[in-house]
Amino acid sequence: MITAANDSRKLLALNKPKGYVVTRSDELGRKTVYDLLPDWVFNDGWMPIGRLDLESKGILLFTTNGKMGERLTRPGNCIKVYEIWVRGHVTDEHIAAALKGVESREDVLKVLSVERKGTGGAKTKLWVAIDEGKNRHIRRLFGALKDPKFATALKVLKLTRISIGSFRPDLESGKWRYLSLAEETMLIKDLS
Repeated sequence: MITAANDSRKLLALNKPKGYVVTRSDELGRKTVYDLLPDWVFNDGWMPIGRLDLESKGILLFTTNGKMGERLTRPGNCIKVYEIWVRGHVTDEHIAAALKGVESREDVLKVLSVERKGTGGAKTKLWVAIDEGKNRHIRRLFGALKDPKFATALKVLKLTRISIGSFRPDLESGKWRYLSLAEETMLIKDLS
């Protein structure tokens, strides 16, 4: 492992492409995020902080520091922002419901903020912020809402995590890098 003087020794980031599972090994033989990283990341016990499902992409952090990983995933501690494309017409009522909380089969799902960024046909582009990460949180939340025009469930077609706390790197898909010491310090400072 080679690090520059300005590199974090505790955190590295990967821009996860679609089609990779976030696990150390997969019993179904699917590609894992470790296939995109140097062997030493796996061998030295670097673990992902949080998850992104197989179809999702975007920023994923790794650490060998369990306390740091726990602090970054504890509900209410760290805001994560996602850019999503939803099939269906997302109304002001949908946004209000997402902010208030939507009941799913297992629990109540809600977001901190929703910003409409555009539309294309029967699709809506949104930026969504959450401070917890329940399993398939955003997909399940919007899937529990109905399109008023077609009376069908809304469906998240694309989901990309664009930031974790203050960390929003410009990193090519499938590439990784260490956080800088300044990025690490700012990220930790922002935690509740």
